[in-house]
Amino acid sequence: MAKQNSTEEQLLWKQWSESKDPQAGDLLLRKYTPLVTYHVQRIGASIPKNISRDELKSLGMMGLFDALNKFDYSRDLKFDTYASFRVRGAIIDGLRKEDWLPRSSREKAKKLDSKIEELEQKLMRHATAEEISNFIEIPIEEVYQTVQEHFFSNVLSMDEQIQENDELESKSFVIRDDSQITPEQQMVKQELLHDLASQIQMLNENEQLVLSLFYTEELTLTVIGEMLGLSTSRISQIHSKALFKLRKLLVNEMINT
Repeated sequence: MAKQNSTEEQLLWKQWSESKDPQAGDLLLRKYTPLVTYHVQRIGASIPKNISRDELKSLGMMGLFDALNKFDYSRDLKFDTYASFRVRGAIIDGLRKEDWLPRSSREKAKKLDSKIEELEQKLMRHATAEEISNFIEIPIEEVYQTVQEHFFSNVLSMDEQIQENDELESKSFVIRDDSQITPEQQMVKQELLHDLASQIQMLNENEQLVLSLFYTEELTLTVIGEMLGLSTSRISQIHSKALFKLRKLLVNEMINT
């Protein structure tokens, strides 16, 4: 059966590549739409719930169609791997252009950071989410969500800066060897990984497991919940709590990169 499906897909690719047959293109889009759903679920776990998942899916489908048009069927490459980069990139580019995190939310994140710093100076140690919640008098879930959104926002900003730097370097005719990293970069990377590993070991078992399944195994929160016998909302809470505990190390790395 698998061989038959492979043969049918090869025929669809041949029809699409040679004559842009609309029916073949439509069938290929339908076949790989679950890839879009997958990335929507993963990215959706880190952004506010008021952002329409249908909008994310629309951005992802644009990325999938772009991948379909630019994929070279004659080369020995897997389309799902190639399309994943296009789909995820299209969603993130769309979020960045739309400035998905409102100014009010950005200001709230800055105020939260300021209050956390104030509290930790009084305690002379890292504050827990519960302590921050009581100190600022806001629900603990709001603390988790704000920290998570702020972290994801930093990731998007960092990505934008990298793209801008790439454009400047290309205009100045600098040829960069992306396959090699400098000794300084290697040292910083090793230090970060060591620090991150140490911090992760301080998390509880569930938090370590959820981070591993989400970031290493690249499973969605829904699938992780099914595996662990927990609701998606509970897995999301564990994920947010773990990121909160790692917030200083992660956010500092985003800022210093």
